[in-house]
Amino acid sequence: MMKKIRKMKPLKKAIQELESTGVLPPNVQDEVLVPDISLNEQVLKQVFENCSDIVFRPISSNRKTKMLLIYIDGLVDTKIMEQVVLKPMMFEGMPDGLKNVTSIGEIIQDQLIAFSQVKAVSKVREVIEGVLKSNLAVLTDGESQALLADLKGFEKRSIEEPSAELSVRGPRDGFTETLRVNTSLVRRRIRSPRLKMEPYSIGDLSQTDIAIAYIDGIAPNTVLEEVRQRIQRIQIDGVLESAFIEEFIEDLPFSPFPQIQNTERPDVVCSSLLEGKVAIFVDNTPFVLIVPMTFWTGLQAAEDYYERSIYTTFIRFIRYILINISLFLPSLYVAVTTFHPQLIPTSLLISIAAAREGIPFPAAVEALMMEFLFEGLREAGIRLPKSVGSAVSIVGALVIGQAAVQAGIISAPMVIIVATTGIASFSFPRYNLGTPYRMLRFPMLLLAGMLGLYGVAFGALAIIIHLTNIRSFGIPYLSPVAPQIPRNLKDVLIRTHRWNMTNRPVLISGEEKMRIPEGQQPGPKRGDQTE
Repeated sequence: MMKKIRKMKPLKKAIQELESTGVLPPNVQDEVLVPDISLNEQVLKQVFENCSDIVFRPISSNRKTKMLLIYIDGLVDTKIMEQVVLKPMMFEGMPDGLKNVTSIGEIIQDQLIAFSQVKAVSKVREVIEGVLKSNLAVLTDGESQALLADLKGFEKRSIEEPSAELSVRGPRDGFTETLRVNTSLVRRRIRSPRLKMEPYSIGDLSQTDIAIAYIDGIAPNTVLEEVRQRIQRIQIDGVLESAFIEEFIEDLPFSPFPQIQNTERPDVVCSSLLEGKVAIFVDNTPFVLIVPMTFWTGLQAAEDYYERSIYTTFIRFIRYILINISLFLPSLYVAVTTFHPQLIPTSLLISIAAAREGIPFPAAVEALMMEFLFEGLREAGIRLPKSVGSAVSIVGALVIGQAAVQAGIISAPMVIIVATTGIASFSFPRYNLGTPYRMLRFPMLLLAGMLGLYGVAFGALAIIIHLTNIRSFGIPYLSPVAPQIPRNLKDVLIRTHRWNMTNRPVLISGEEKMRIPEGQQPGPKRGDQTE
C-alpha cells in the first residue's frame, strides 16, 4: 500500500502544479503511471492539449471496470479495434478460465487482444511514444501499467512500378512510403534467417523508424559497425526522407559524386545484400540507401542482369561512350575550334567557319549560354505538371534553338553539340550519378575556353585524381579497377555469364567470398549441345 502511495505522489504533485500554474512540470513524462486512471488521463490530456486527432475514449468493461483507450484518429484500424477489442470488453461475457482473474489488464493482454503485438509499459513517456507510433494505448483503473497494441491502419500507397528506374524486363514492384511493406518485399526474395534487420529511431520530434538490413556472414563487420556508429551519432529534430540520413553519414559531403546509392527497386536491394552491402530503410520514403557504393555501381542498370550477357556488354560499351560524350563533347568542341583548328579536317572546318560567320560571341560563351538554357528547359520539364512539362521542354528547345540560329546569336553546329550532349546525358541509369556530370560540364567548358586541350586534359586528370581518393565506408570508389582486382572485373566494363561470376566483390563482402561453391560451377561443357 505504501508503495502505491509513493508512486502516486509525483503525479499528484504534477496535477497540483498544473492546477495552480496551468503548466505541467517538464519531468512529468519520466514518471510512472499510477493505479488512479483519472490522474493518468488528466496528465495525458494535458500533454496532448490542442491535438484534435488524439482520441480519448473512456469505456467500461463487462466487469464495470473503467478503461481508457487512446489512439490517433486515422492511424489506427478502428474496425479491428471495435470488433476485437471493444466488443469483447464491453458486451461479451468473461472468457472461460478467467473467472478468478482479478486483473482486467491480464485478461486484455492474454485473451482479448492476443491477435496483435501487445506490450506492457509503466511510464508516461512510453505511453506517449506508443500512441505517436500508431499504437492503441489501453489504460485500466486500478492498474499501474498500460498496454500498447499494434493496430496500425493508416492509408498507404499501393505497390507500383518504380518511375525512376524503369526496365523492359524484370520485376515490376517498387518500394512505397511504408517501412514494413518495403522490408517485406525484400524478405519475400531472401527467405533466410541470416537476413537481419536492426531497428533504429532517429529524430527528436519525428521519431522516424529506420531499419538496417544485411546478411549475416556476407556483410563485412567493419562496414556494418561503421554504419551503426554513423547512424547512432545523428542528432536532428526530424527525418522526412532518406536524403536526411544520407547527408549525415556520407564520407565526403563536398564531393559532387554520390557515395551512397539510392533505389526504389527491391531486386536491386537484394542483389546488393547478396554482394555484402548494407541497406538502410527509412520510413515515409520509397528510396532505400545502399552502402558502400562504387563508381561502377552507378553505371549499372537493373536490366543488365536480366538480359543475355553479350547484349548487356554491348549496351554497356554504348553507355560508357555516351557518358564520356556528355562530359567532354562541348569542351572538346570549344577547345578544338578556338585553339586547335588544325585538328579538324579542312572540309569540316570550312563548314564550321561558314556557320559561325557573323556570330558575336566566342565559342566558349556560346556553349555556356546554350548549356545554361538546356539545363533550364530540363528543370522546367521536371517541375511543371506532367501533362505540359514534356511539351514545354521539347517545344521550347526547338523554338528557341531555331530562333537563336536564325537571329545569328548561336551557330548551328553549337546547337547540334548541345543537343547531342543532352541526349547522351540521359543514358545514365542512376539519376544521382548523372547530376555531377551535368555540374562538371560547366568548369570543363571554362577550362577549354581558357587553355584549350590542355585545360580539358587538366580537368579530366583532376576528376580522376578526385575519384581515386574517394572512399565509401572505407571502400575505394573505383574498385575493382583501382585498386585492380582481376577476378572482380567480370562485372565492370563487361558483364560475363552468370555461371562465371563465382566470387563476390572482395573488398565489399565479408567472410563468404564465393557465390557458387568451388568445383560446382554449372557452366556449359563440350558435348552439351544437341546434334
